[in-house]
Amino acid sequence: MREYGSNINLPSLDNLFSSEQERQDAKLEKIQILPLTELHPFRNHPFQVRDDDEMNKMVDSVKEYGVMTPAIVRPRKYGGYEIVAGHRRCHASQRAGVETMPCIVRDMDDDTAIILMVDSNCQREHILPSEKAKAYQMKLEAVKRKAGRPSKINSGQVGQNFTQPFSVEKVADEAGESVKQVQRFIRLNKLTPELMKMVDKQYQATLKKNSYVDGKFDEDLYQVLSISFLVALSKFKV
Repeated sequence: MREYGSNINLPSLDNLFSSEQERQDAKLEKIQILPLTELHPFRNHPFQVRDDDEMNKMVDSVKEYGVMTPAIVRPRKYGGYEIVAGHRRCHASQRAGVETMPCIVRDMDDDTAIILMVDSNCQREHILPSEKAKAYQMKLEAVKRKAGRPSKINSGQVGQNFTQPFSVEKVADEAGESVKQVQRFIRLNKLTPELMKMVDKQYQATLKKNSYVDGKFDEDLYQVLSISFLVALSKFKV
């Protein structure tokens, strides 16, 4: 004889007293203190982690206060976690002799991770042309895949493919750049590695040489020169 109620699944107290959004947020945002040994760089990460003055300041801050802003990581298939946002914080922690770091563990697909990785890093200052070139191309391809469109970039002029306008405009808008500027950066990816290094080196040398007014570093002038350098560079066929 069948027992009534034997197959009824009752909701937990957490489900009864929390909204669907809260339950989804609980799944997404899990802050954990993770060992640095379990954190791995993002695959094909386009941004360099440099031991410059800014990094030295970050190391001093970590030594005194710890990592104030958690990194964002996602679980890896074969164990450990892939850093989506927080490579510099991780490096600073290693230099500071810290063994763990607070992280937000978030499950996300590859394209979502790429977009978040690019957006979080493009907020930094003093990004090299090669870094933006690779980052914008990665994000452009990810945006197109998420929109269900072909991901292959036209081998000719960026913007000629019928799938390009919407995607390029989205990348440009979210980066605070013009569409033409994003296209110029992406075209730099056609350079050989040796030429790309020369571009970065000349870019840094030009900015450092011309960004001082009366012995003081002028941030506004630095930004103007950044744009001017890229505009001049775009006139070369690469």
